[in-house]
Amino acid sequence: MTSGGAVDPVRERRARIARIVVLGQRVGYGLFTVAIVGFVIGFIVGFDGGFVGVIVGCLLVGSAVLAPAIVFGYAVKAAERDDRERGF
Repeated sequence: MTSGGAVDPVRERRARIARIVVLGQRVGYGLFTVAIVGFVIGFIVGFDGGFVGVIVGCLLVGSAVLAPAIVFGYAVKAAERDDRERGF
C-alpha cells in the first residue's frame, strides 16, 4: 500500500507470484510423494510397466514444477527482505 491507500502494483504482482509458488511447491512435493509411494509399492509387489511409468512421470513432472517454484519462492522472499531493509 502506498500512502494514498492505493495498491502498489509491484507488491500485488509479487503476492500473486507467491500464491503460485505455494501451489507449485504443493504440486511438486505431492508428485514426489506419489513417486516414493509408487516405488515402495513397486518394490514390495514387483515393478511392472505401470509402476515404473507412474514413478518416472511423477519425478519428471514434479521436477519441472518444483524447480521454478523454489527459485521464484527465493526471489519473492529476497524482494520482500529488500523492501523491508529499504523501509518500503
